[in-house]
Amino acid sequence: MQYRTLGRTGVQVSSLALGAMNFGSIGRTTQDEATAIVDAALEGGINLIDTADMYGDGESEEMVGKAIAGRRDDIVLATKAGLPMGEERNHRGSSRRWLVTALDDSLRRLGVDHVDLYQIHRWDPSTGDEETLSALTDLQRAGKIRYFGSSTFPAHRIVQAQWASREHHLGRYVTEQPSYSVLQRGIETHVLPVTEEYGLGVLVWSPLASGWLSGAVRAGRSITTSRSTIMPQRFDTGLPENRARLDAVERLAELADQAGLTMIQLALGFVTAHPAVTSALIGPRTLEHLRSQLAAADTVLPADVLDAIDAIVPPGTDLAPHEKYDTPPALLDPSLRRR
Repeated sequence: MQYRTLGRTGVQVSSLALGAMNFGSIGRTTQDEATAIVDAALEGGINLIDTADMYGDGESEEMVGKAIAGRRDDIVLATKAGLPMGEERNHRGSSRRWLVTALDDSLRRLGVDHVDLYQIHRWDPSTGDEETLSALTDLQRAGKIRYFGSSTFPAHRIVQAQWASREHHLGRYVTEQPSYSVLQRGIETHVLPVTEEYGLGVLVWSPLASGWLSGAVRAGRSITTSRSTIMPQRFDTGLPENRARLDAVERLAELADQAGLTMIQLALGFVTAHPAVTSALIGPRTLEHLRSQLAAADTVLPADVLDAIDAIVPPGTDLAPHEKYDTPPALLDPSLRRR
């Protein structure tokens, strides 16, 4: 396992981090299975675990808390808030009112008195940066969080938040958590240059592109990944964007074979090779998944392999741009483009 400094915090984290979204009902993972995954991840050198309040409506946090009991100090523990927790309209977003409550709820579910990294799950257009950063700064001073960060923020909002922290003399986001994979490289154009400029740690999610890069998706085979049952349209090869992904996957699989690598090693080695990336979040549902991903922990792709990947999916290219999560709201809602 490789270790890197998380932005400018001085905290050392593993280049592969354990994402706990699949713990519980989402991934049909029991507590015993989740604990076994955490045990194996820690044994394999992972020291960062990331979850969120809305994963299974708090179920993931509860399972992580039970799995890490008695060894909290050995783990860099991260969680997130901001996405809806139920139907109540104020149980979401990044207002002070909600974040104070949401953090206390997360700490209770995790069974800890603080988290190391507290992240705003998505940019909240209805809440000003000063409101959010002020609340997070107070929670940090209260000792309930050590650092705070953003997740899937558009580049211009990352910049705006950094400006707001300076303008109002508040704490700043020290990390960003974007989606990044060989098939979704758009953040290379805008987000990653900004995170490098401001010295942010970067924890990338979906480095296996929801299973497209796991080795399980190949031409001529039935697609039976867990994500394909939940989001079938994303794997419908009758759609042009999915045919483009499948074509790229076939070429990448050939490249991996030539390099003596698995698809997972190629995919994880690619994202962790970028100098702006601190860690890649893996989200195994089973021990078998975890072990196949841990096999990529020491993978360092040579320049010729990285060049070959660039020839298959050009830098800055999203093969499925409609699946982006940091698209400005005005591009999705026509009413925001009309006077």
